[in-house]
Amino acid sequence: MRILFIGDVYGKTGREMVEQYLPKLKDSYHPDAIIINAENAAHGKGITKKIYNRLTELGADMLTMGNHTWDNREIFEFIDDAKRMVRPANFPEGTPGTGLRIIPINKVRMAVINIQGRVFLPAIDDPFRTADRLVADAREKTPIIFVDIHAETTSEKLALGRYLDGRVSAVIGTHTHVQTADERIFPGGTAYLSDAGMTGPYNGIIGVERTAVVRRFLTSMPVRFESEEGPGQLSAVIVDIDEQNGKATHIERLLINDDHPFFE
Repeated sequence: MRILFIGDVYGKTGREMVEQYLPKLKDSYHPDAIIINAENAAHGKGITKKIYNRLTELGADMLTMGNHTWDNREIFEFIDDAKRMVRPANFPEGTPGTGLRIIPINKVRMAVINIQGRVFLPAIDDPFRTADRLVADAREKTPIIFVDIHAETTSEKLALGRYLDGRVSAVIGTHTHVQTADERIFPGGTAYLSDAGMTGPYNGIIGVERTAVVRRFLTSMPVRFESEEGPGQLSAVIVDIDEQNGKATHIERLLINDDHPFFE
């Protein structure tokens, strides 16, 4: 099985990059499953039902979320019916939605788990023990398990990757909006990348209009953040998985922007 994972789609520019390049990526890489992190898809803050529907229409088999899950309140109207969405599983008990979904892909099943870190983020439930529980549940149904760890620090992401090595197919990080260059397959067969990167404005600062961010650092005064205009980028990763045992056999980063053009 080949999984294409697209990192943090940010606002209109990010959605336009998915519209433009996802068909080309399908033609070039022939993924069996497509997963997209969409927690910033609506103007950089959460997601709407219209965007959810459009991303799934484009081919997303599953959307993952993160700490901005609730930023657009429209999500409360449809999250419980959104069968192709997972939000961080370690949100407190009683939170709408779910952190684990198992879906059919070709003739097998794939589990997708969303976990959020706690370092420099809100103090929610333990991501490691939550992962223990969900991975055990998923492995009763399929060996193919993809984990999106939405966290601030590389140390927490790497620790979870090592912790789950041999029990899941892939642990891929999101949240920082900057693609890392540390892709590898651990000894137990788990593919790992600290951060898949952002799909959104290329010339902003992690998606935000750059002069506002610089002004915030210079003055420490409140500043209204808006999405950067101009060219976009798409950040993604390809993971190949043995369908019989769930172990990763290949991992490859993808980056498309003005400095890294896409060649079909």
